[in-house]
Amino acid sequence: MRRRAGAVVLLSASGLLAACSPSTAVAPHAQVAEVGVFTVTPQALPITTELPGRTAAFQVAEVRPQVSGIVQQRRFVEGADVAAGAALYQIDAASYQAAYNSAKAALAKARANLLTSGPKAARYKELVQIEGVSRQELDDAIAANEQAKAEVESATAAVEAAAINLKYTRVEAPIGGRIGRSTVTPGALVTAGQAAALTTVQQLDPIYVDVTQTSTEMLRLKRALESGSLKQSGGQAKVSLILADGSKYAQPGKLQFADASVDPGTGNVTLRALFPNPKHDLLPGMFVRAVLENGVDEQAIAVPQQGVSRNPKGEATALVLNKDGKVEQRIIATGGTLGDKWLVTAGLSAGDRVIVEGVQKVKPGAPATVAATPAASPAPAAVAGGAMPANAKSAH
Repeated sequence: MRRRAGAVVLLSASGLLAACSPSTAVAPHAQVAEVGVFTVTPQALPITTELPGRTAAFQVAEVRPQVSGIVQQRRFVEGADVAAGAALYQIDAASYQAAYNSAKAALAKARANLLTSGPKAARYKELVQIEGVSRQELDDAIAANEQAKAEVESATAAVEAAAINLKYTRVEAPIGGRIGRSTVTPGALVTAGQAAALTTVQQLDPIYVDVTQTSTEMLRLKRALESGSLKQSGGQAKVSLILADGSKYAQPGKLQFADASVDPGTGNVTLRALFPNPKHDLLPGMFVRAVLENGVDEQAIAVPQQGVSRNPKGEATALVLNKDGKVEQRIIATGGTLGDKWLVTAGLSAGDRVIVEGVQKVKPGAPATVAATPAASPAPAAVAGGAMPANAKSAH
């Protein structure tokens, strides 16, 4: 009995020790995750659209001969800039010079005949009154005079035609601009109106940029302008360029026109913008991306890109810290980018706190708190990183 009593005492003591052991004590509450947030504040922002496109010369002239002959000289440097009216080729002009001289001689002969036919007709008009000549002779003299006048006019036209052909032996640049390579060399035979161009001249300053936009997007923008949710910025729409290497073109452009028809194959509409190109940095055929200003959204919502992710369905989502300190997952709609931010068209409203830092620490439904900004940390660094300082009203 004494042994049993001792055993009971030992078991009771060991139970009390076990109850007081730290391993069996009640666990404290789990630590609440600290996150950085971005408070949504609507503001007036320009709404832009980035579209692919290619450059095209402002003017293009394919140079072809207008008379036939042998090319004697090429008077330009390939790839150089030429002025309008500059001599490009010289075609053998000997036969055209001879034709011009012959036409001038025929004109002189016609004028000489007119010198005698005119006075003769005048004399016959006087003689017919005194019956010095017959009426028939007067009619013949008048007809001869009119025929002489017609021959002068015909000869004059022939001289002009011969002069034009003679001038065409000097092939000139129809416009000013950058000239391409020559397809012929001295000694080549060319014919009037031939299919193959001798060379091509392109005006590069200013220069066109042709871009395509889907008809669906065009209709959406039109409806937004009509409803008032998007306001026209006024005047011609401004356009900027992003070059193929990612750099931004220094000169701004203006939208010229939108095509009047939709391509049935692609469903796209062609837009044309005009850009100054004084240094010829843009050449025809270059691939570029044009950023068009569609208007101003006075209640636009822009959220840092690190606060937006995609779910397995491909939908854009954002984690929002609600008023109760719980994390919510919102499905949002984005309408493009503005710098390092997403433009959100649906799913968020003013005052929402979007989690942009510590996203990996929380899940929907979990509690979270806004991380306090250390006093030593500079405010611009927190804003640039997308986090919302605890003592700030907006990260914009």
